[in-house]
Amino acid sequence: MKPCGRLCMQIPNRFVTADEDERLPNKCEVCKFLTVELQDALEKTGRSKEVLEVGEVLDTGKRRRKIKYNTSETRFTEAVDNICERILQYNVHAERPGSLRYAKGTSQTMTTLKDLVNKGVKVELGLPYELWDAPSIEVSDMKKQCETMLEQYEEVVEDWYFHHQDQRLENFLCENHVLETSEQECLKEVWKGDMGKKEVAKEAAGGRAEEQGAKDNEEEEEEEEEGNTHDAGEL
Repeated sequence: MKPCGRLCMQIPNRFVTADEDERLPNKCEVCKFLTVELQDALEKTGRSKEVLEVGEVLDTGKRRRKIKYNTSETRFTEAVDNICERILQYNVHAERPGSLRYAKGTSQTMTTLKDLVNKGVKVELGLPYELWDAPSIEVSDMKKQCETMLEQYEEVVEDWYFHHQDQRLENFLCENHVLETSEQECLKEVWKGDMGKKEVAKEAAGGRAEEQGAKDNEEEEEEEEEGNTHDAGEL
């Protein structure tokens, strides 16, 4: 009997294995998701109309300077602080290609395995069930790389925030500063989502309608041919 691998479903009298292709995230993927999370954090506070007062009130009676929160250093600092911790919310979706394997939410593979457990099937992953949702080695490594990258390019990110927000952070940071042209492939990968049940039903209904329409046309053509045919006695 073969030993169970990392993803192994043990069913009476047989083993079913599902190999998960583990690999550490590359620099392109790290930069991509760093910018995704930072941009998202900033967008959540971008519409604030709060006004901050900065500076000290001196004996001369000089007033404190007022600045808008959404263009302040305070907003930037709050967004950047612990931004890489958000990477730990991601899971590995091994069924997806390239950088799309990293996404929030439970992967299709893990959903299937949990369904099997609920049905009484013994599933061996090499770790306790309560740790199945813990960050994987890949995701933990991405978080560490994120922290290193943010520290290395902090001045570049600040420059973008204060002077270049008209550009996408992904383009400004990843394409212009972090990655070589040959390393930018993952930036082109976009998740279009799974086709929902409604779309599938709609597509199927459309296919049946086309099939029925073609059948009706054939019947009409046959009727026309019969109408144009005459017996010898009619001639």
